[in-house]
Amino acid sequence: MKRTIVFIGLIASALSLMAQVQAKIDPIEMMIGEQAQVTLTVNAADDATIVWPQLKPRQMLTPGVEVLQAQETAPHTFVIILTSFDGNLYHLPPFVVKVNGKEQKSSDLALKVIEVEVDTTKLDAFYGPRDVQDNPFQWSDWSMPFKLSLVVLVMLAICFYFYLRLRDNKPIVTRIKIVKRLLPHQKAMQQIEQIKMDKMVASENQKEYYTKLTDTLRKYIEERYGFSAMEMTSTEIIDRLMATADQQSLDELRQLFTTADLVKFAKYSTMINENDANLVSAIDFINQTKLENMPTEEVQKPQLSEKDQRMQQERRTLKVLIWTMCITVTIAIFVLLHLIYQLLI
Repeated sequence: MKRTIVFIGLIASALSLMAQVQAKIDPIEMMIGEQAQVTLTVNAADDATIVWPQLKPRQMLTPGVEVLQAQETAPHTFVIILTSFDGNLYHLPPFVVKVNGKEQKSSDLALKVIEVEVDTTKLDAFYGPRDVQDNPFQWSDWSMPFKLSLVVLVMLAICFYFYLRLRDNKPIVTRIKIVKRLLPHQKAMQQIEQIKMDKMVASENQKEYYTKLTDTLRKYIEERYGFSAMEMTSTEIIDRLMATADQQSLDELRQLFTTADLVKFAKYSTMINENDANLVSAIDFINQTKLENMPTEEVQKPQLSEKDQRMQQERRTLKVLIWTMCITVTIAIFVLLHLIYQLLI
């Protein structure tokens, strides 16, 4: 009984020392340039530590046999892809795998690489290398560049036409003038001085005198206060000035306008001293209400006719069209050159 137990133990020990790595190749026969696959399988526990052979692509496994790829595809499974370009029967040495720190070897393998048979008796059937053949012209490849070229030419012609129109359509030069202008009280005083020079105070034509004097005051009031005094009655003017002018000056102005209305509409006659008093009242009113800090320069903008305005608008439109066409043509040319470059390379 003891001998049997010892015998079984010896057998178990021998089995544990046997190779644990199995190797298989598929196919074992291939043509030149084809590929064969070697599969290594390790029979070990799931928690066993396995170190596979360190093989790199383009490494010669044996002279004439090249490694293309080597990687672990599944637990305890390692796949090696081989190829060969020389016809021969190759001996593949055992693969060494470390299992739990112990080296284990697989069995030897063989790979047969078959060459392509060439009938050397028919040499006329073989030809040497030929020159590079030109690709045939295909309209489908060049139709888009051709159409785009036509579009570019048409756009260039339109752009040139717009340029000619713009060149022939001369620009309208407008200049803004800045002119000196008299202040309202300065204008009024000039008119009053003219009345004095014409000696209208002592003139028998009192209606003309009072008409010019009141018109001078109305224009001054209109420019000074900003309402249409030329179209208003004397009473309306006084009412508008009640909130702005001095009461004493308004009383004198009211007396002047009343006298003027009587002279112009009721044929009232005045004395020379009364005419002088009204003239002084007009001067006093102007001096009391004048503004010295008003602008003395006036900007005069030219007024364009409807024809000139249409011409300016047409020039602006032509400029916008020309710039738009130039940008579009530039983009189209770049696209055309890119298409041609793609066809030529």
